[in-house]
Amino acid sequence: APMNFVEEGTIGPSLGADNIRVGVQSLILGLSLVLVFMLFYYKIFGLIANIAVALNIVLITSIMSILSATLTLPGIAGIVLTIGMAVDANVLIFSRIKEELKNKLKPLDAINAGYDRAYITIVDANLTTLIVAIILYTIGTGPVQGFAITLSVGILTSMFTAILVTRFLVWIIYRKRKNLESLWI
Repeated sequence: APMNFVEEGTIGPSLGADNIRVGVQSLILGLSLVLVFMLFYYKIFGLIANIAVALNIVLITSIMSILSATLTLPGIAGIVLTIGMAVDANVLIFSRIKEELKNKLKPLDAINAGYDRAYITIVDANLTTLIVAIILYTIGTGPVQGFAITLSVGILTSMFTAILVTRFLVWIIYRKRKNLESLWI
């Protein structure tokens, strides 16, 4: 089949800068909406999740800085996807805790059971996404590899913040409470 040029154009550096600016704005807007939703729906647990998401973003940017990575549009997309996965992990954990409380477990037992039962699901979801990111890095080039690196770093940091950091914060806050329902359900 013959190849015919339909359109040809030259792109200047300002278009790339505009795309980065719009990408960062979408990241900020999406993040803000997610943080507000988590705070209103999960109350104290939502605040804990928000702290974990913020820490996750700090960790991603720190690690990417150590790797001397440049923030590109695919990198921003990887961060946005990571935020979604981090929130998903927290939602899984908090839903499991709610289920355990409905089964009449004591608050700290419900917290432990919620984290323990959500752990396998979180690891499974993140591991499969990490495998895809590794494949993307292996067969991709340039921007695809940048996306894969950002996604891989984000997956690892989101697992750390969702599983360890939030559990520690929840334990610190609720270790002496007798009743969790009045605070977040």
